[in-house]
Amino acid sequence: MASRGTTETSKLKQNLEEQLDRLMQQLQDLEECREELDADEYEETKKETLEQLSEINDSLKKIMSGDMTLVDELSGMQLAIQAAISQAFKTPEVIRMFAKKQPRQLRMRLAEMDRDLMVGKWGRELYTQQKVEILTALRKLGEKLTPDEEMFLSANAGAALSQFERVSTDLG
Repeated sequence: MASRGTTETSKLKQNLEEQLDRLMQQLQDLEECREELDADEYEETKKETLEQLSEINDSLKKIMSGDMTLVDELSGMQLAIQAAISQAFKTPEVIRMFAKKQPRQLRMRLAEMDRDLMVGKWGRELYTQQKVEILTALRKLGEKLTPDEEMFLSANAGAALSQFERVSTDLG
């Protein structure tokens, strides 16, 4: 267990290097094949490649500045896996947003669900289950819940979510 962070850090570095090499090769190939591509295809492919490079750069900046650590990322993944295993969360989309620490997307999903419930697209039972999952995920991500959301969660949280709360607290 003591080498856990070292091994993952080494793999992360290797993956980033491979991804960087791949993107640089892609840029080189693109320049070499420029005459064979139409202008729009060339520009679009180059733009996408540069965007991917920018994303890698942003990730590296976060890691280097300490805003993102491998251990934090692994803990988030571990919590998401535990949620799936314990069947606390039944919605893959919620598990994915939770694992990726996307509270804004979770809030947007909740707003869409509220709207869909009002127009009759959702049944009350499915709505309640998914709302509880989203509110639990938001709470675990450190988001402040409104008093109404807290009351809803208290009234509707089941045993699986209670088990997840207990396990995730132990992991944290």
